[in-house]
Amino acid sequence: MAIRCIVKVSHYFDSVTLMTVAREIRGLPGVEDAALLIGTEANKGLLTQANLFAPEAEEATANDLILVIKGTEESLDIALNKAEKLLATKARQEISSGEQRPRTVRSAVRFHPDANLAVISVPGQFAAAEAWAVLRQGLHVLLFSDNVPLADEVALKRYAVDHDLLMMGPGAGTAIINGVALGFANAVPRGPMGIVSAAGTGLQEVSSLLARQGVGISQAIGVGGRDLSDEVGGMMMLHALGALQADPETEVIIAISKQPSLIVAEKVLAKLKGGDKPAVISFMGDDFVTSPSLQIDNGDIYPAYTLQEAAMAAATLAGDGDLATVKSHLEQKKLDLQNQAQDLRIVLKPEQKYLRGLFSGGTLCQEAMRIWGEQIGPIWSNRPFKPEYKLTDSNSSFEHCAMDLGDEEFTIGRPHPMIDNELRIHRLLQEARDSTVAAIQMDVVLGYGAHPDPASELGPAIERAQQIAQEGKKELIILLSITGTNADLQNLSHQYSAFKRSGAVVLESNAAASYLAAMAVSY
Repeated sequence: MAIRCIVKVSHYFDSVTLMTVAREIRGLPGVEDAALLIGTEANKGLLTQANLFAPEAEEATANDLILVIKGTEESLDIALNKAEKLLATKARQEISSGEQRPRTVRSAVRFHPDANLAVISVPGQFAAAEAWAVLRQGLHVLLFSDNVPLADEVALKRYAVDHDLLMMGPGAGTAIINGVALGFANAVPRGPMGIVSAAGTGLQEVSSLLARQGVGISQAIGVGGRDLSDEVGGMMMLHALGALQADPETEVIIAISKQPSLIVAEKVLAKLKGGDKPAVISFMGDDFVTSPSLQIDNGDIYPAYTLQEAAMAAATLAGDGDLATVKSHLEQKKLDLQNQAQDLRIVLKPEQKYLRGLFSGGTLCQEAMRIWGEQIGPIWSNRPFKPEYKLTDSNSSFEHCAMDLGDEEFTIGRPHPMIDNELRIHRLLQEARDSTVAAIQMDVVLGYGAHPDPASELGPAIERAQQIAQEGKKELIILLSITGTNADLQNLSHQYSAFKRSGAVVLESNAAASYLAAMAVSY
């Protein structure tokens, strides 16, 4: 097989377009593989890992498009011409809806005078300017874009707070406002739970687990993963908490975050203590759990160690139940998982001792790392809790390792892994070839915006990974959890059954999958 590579200087296409074109090219006769990626260093590393790297790609920058095709000599010219035609068609394509389409925020507001919220998803270098234009029109913002400078985020949020507006993001992938799902979100009922989250998949996991208990959402406000950093100071979480405390439809408040600044976490706790509604807090990071300054002495505020515990505690508070039953129920679940882990451990060989996590959700990755860490020791990652455990090469795992494949380094110029399974499938097969790997844990996130049928792609990949392991005279444990509901387009029950048929061990929550994975290698 030969490789042909061209670099299109200063060319930009959205990542979904690139994914779609690459898939069409791979289906051509004689083509073994194809990739269309923005020329970031991370993407060049992915090409190397996939044996698609060519010298022509070396000089590409993040402003350039790399087009690589691997196939028979006679197929390459045809495939390249096809790719060029598809890209050219996309570049000149205009959507014809029969209506005049606004070209600016100002004209969009004129066309839709009743609108009060705008969703922005453009490349990061342009996102702040668009957000300013929207805020100055008096609209709330969901800024889906990432790679936005921190200084811009601080300035945008300060303006929004001063003008009583929501500035959700940057990097806010999920929200449910007045029953309308924005970005990646799940089909959940309306109800008494108000959620503020600096963690998109954390919001999805908790709202889905609540829905499975028959409990709905009043509002779910995503504020972006950096909101609880020292620099941003939790401005939007504090502002949103105030809104929920004043909202008559919200009876219980849930605050969720990836690893927060301790100083900002104290501000959030003080805000909740000053309100008159019961609340649940689920913040990632060991520092939050152990810090004496964050010990909760208010009976109306419940600290949850996992997202599953947060959903159970919030549902109990809404139903005026006994919170003591939450702890006892979870302890019984752990005992059941220990028995299951003993059965799984039997198939492993002595050299199989490492866990690998391949996550599309950053919060779910952090939750797994915290649970794994208490059972089996340090966890390496591209986004570790402690800098000394940061991988030197994000394309290669080391010892116990959990990867956040939705991190910015992997999503520049390529679709998010909730949409496109290609990167995760590649890493899954890579880990399956490692003779020291005992178990691989993954999350599968359903809902609006996500892949329409993840089991149709990940299921065969799981079967292939286990086949690779068996060819190496070993068994491989693959565990996953599914975030979603039966009301989602993908249907939770359908996905559960399909993944079970593929040979995966499917758990009810990310926390349960994380406990089982750690228990399986710690016995």
